[in-house]
This record gives sequence, structure tokens and C-alpha cells, in this order.
Amino acid sequence: MTIARSRQISLQDTPYYHVVSRCVRRAFLCGEDAHSGQSYEYRRQWVVDKLGQLSRLFAIGICAYAVMSNHYHLVLKVEPDTAASWSEREVAERWAALFQWPLLVRRWYQGESLIEPERTVVQQLIGQWRERLHSISWFVRLLNENLARQANREDGCKGHFWEGRFKSQALLTESALLACMAYVDLNPIRAALADRPEESDYTSIKQRFEGEQPDAPLPPLLLPFASQAQPEGLPYAFTDYLMLVDWTGRAIRADKRGYIPAHLAPILARLGLDGARWLKQVTLFRRQGIRVVGDREHCQRFAQHCGQQRCHQPPC
Repeated sequence: MTIARSRQISLQDTPYYHVVSRCVRRAFLCGEDAHSGQSYEYRRQWVVDKLGQLSRLFAIGICAYAVMSNHYHLVLKVEPDTAASWSEREVAERWAALFQWPLLVRRWYQGESLIEPERTVVQQLIGQWRERLHSISWFVRLLNENLARQANREDGCKGHFWEGRFKSQALLTESALLACMAYVDLNPIRAALADRPEESDYTSIKQRFEGEQPDAPLPPLLLPFASQAQPEGLPYAFTDYLMLVDWTGRAIRADKRGYIPAHLAPILARLGLDGARWLKQVTLFRRQGIRVVGDREHCQRFAQHCGQQRCHQPPC
């Protein structure tokens, strides 16, 4: 049964969410079509370019992303306080980068005198835009609509490009956030598209390694790690995260060389997790029907705030 998006997102419980969107067409979003032999690899850049635009307009931070052959993963942080801090003119300017203004808003922005009912309408519109500019639904909607139009235009066809609404999972604890980011960054490795994170194309972890490239399109704005002295950044150091990703990648794949025992991973010890529990939590992100990830107490609180009796999650 489809659950309303408003009952799947509770910002009072967590700002962090895992988003997955899959396409339906045989030709896939990217990759190579085995039937025709045509390659669609260049479409991965479409996703990255659009993320670059949206991450600069929305009050939504990108923690991690991975663009695969027929789907993409995002780990997002909703920042309503950032949206609330914008002036009315800044909200209008950000919205104008996505949509045309109504004539009334244009007159207001140019400083024309408006009567009270007109000012009320303008304020209502700006309030609505402010809400949308920190909405995951609007963020993914604009991303998916743009990709679908480009692909349909190129393929000379019409109809659905995406299999349906995007899937989202609430990340209620720091360990859930870590596990999800590691899962996303390791997607190309598990799909045998690369054998090490630093060579995984169209992923956030490779972008963090490379930094901004001169003469390249604006990349997605990634939330910084704590070691970069950013108060709004991710709550751990980048070096610790890299060690965790490397350890998790080796442990999940039995055919990878080397094995690091769970008790030797410093970040796991700080989070109070053993190796078996950590690996089980990482696998939750590929399962259907899992809408929240966290401990029992946080899951129950999230369910209450979303008007549900409980949120199903296998025990970790």
C-alpha cells in the first residue's frame, strides 16, 4: 500500500533521508543496452549536472550519491533553518532559476507599488516557494522530470521513464547515516563497475577525492565532514569515513582480498557496533519495504510523529 510522503518524512526526528529512484525502460537510465549495443553512459553526467544545480538552489544538502545503470541513490539532509533564513527576495530569486515568476511577483520585485491584497498574494506565493525549496519531494520531482524529458526527447518517445514515485528511508541515528552513506558509495563496487572507491565514477566519494575540476560543470554541493571545521557538516571525520568504507567493502564481498576484524575499526567502536550488526544494517538499504533505519526507540518515536502505529524494520 502506498503511504503518503508526509507520513514518511518527519523533520523533528531526523533531517537525513535515503532516496532511490529507478527507471522502467529497457535501455536504462545509463549504461549499455545489450539488445541494441548502444551506450547511454553519458546520461550519468545529466544526473550529476542537475544535482549540481538543485543543490545550489534548495536548502537540501547532499551527503552521498551514486548514479547506476537503471537507478540512482541519494543521501540528503533537509535544512529548514537555512530556508527560513533567506529573505523574501532571495527565495524569489532561487525560484526564478527554476520557474517563471507570475506577473504580480515581477512587479513586486521591481519595486512597484502594490495594494494590500496584492502584497498578501505575493507573500503567500513566497511562503509556498520557501516550503518547496526544502522539500525532498520537489527536489526529486525536478531532478526526475528533467531527466525524463531529456531521455524521451533523445529516444523519440513518450510515456513513463521512471517506474513510479521515488523510495525514501529515514535515517534516524548517526550509525544509520554512516551505514547508508557507505552503502551508496559502495554501489559501483558491488556491481563490479569498479574495484576501489576512488575509481567509482559518478559517486560522491570519487568527487570528494578529486575536488572541483577546472573547466568542468558545477558538481553537486556535498556536505563537508567535521574535519573541515564546518558546523553544519557531517558528524565525523573524512579519514574515519574512508577507513569505514574500505573496511565495509572488503567485509561485504567475500572475494575481496584482505579482512579487517570488526574490533579494529575505530569508528565502529565509537558507535558501539560490532561487525555483524554493522553489516546487517548496511544490507537494509537494498530491501523493499524498509522505510526507516535506526534503533527501536528512534523508530517508534518516528512512527508516532508520522501518525503510524509502528515502522517495520528487522532487528539489527
